[in-house]
Amino acid sequence: MKDVTLRVARPTDRLDEVVRFYRDGLGFEVIGSFEDHDGFDGAMLGHPGAAWHLEFTHRRGHQAGRAPTQDNLLVFYLPDRDAWEAAVERMRAHGHTPVVSLNPYWDRQGLTFEDPDRYRVVLQNAAWGR
Repeated sequence: MKDVTLRVARPTDRLDEVVRFYRDGLGFEVIGSFEDHDGFDGAMLGHPGAAWHLEFTHRRGHQAGRAPTQDNLLVFYLPDRDAWEAAVERMRAHGHTPVVSLNPYWDRQGLTFEDPDRYRVVLQNAAWGR
């Protein structure tokens, strides 16, 4: 599975707000979208050419709800301090305030933000090592 593209998909009741959070706050690009595809609207966000992207969908007439716990995380490792600070500042400039992480590990070298559905995104100022 070396040449696989990863899509992380989840439903939302706040599609427009979620798109703004990931596009404007995190700096992702909308790389695809659709309306009323078998009753679903959606958007894919990421970076062109990256081996991963996020998909958010809304099924018309269906309620998706919010994150089940405070430990539902997407973690982005930003080892370059300047890049990390710029990402944090972009989030703050778009009105997103860090929250205390349920797991204190993430607060040691990172900051956690909640999206409109209360799913959490960690901006970790570290390299991920194997």
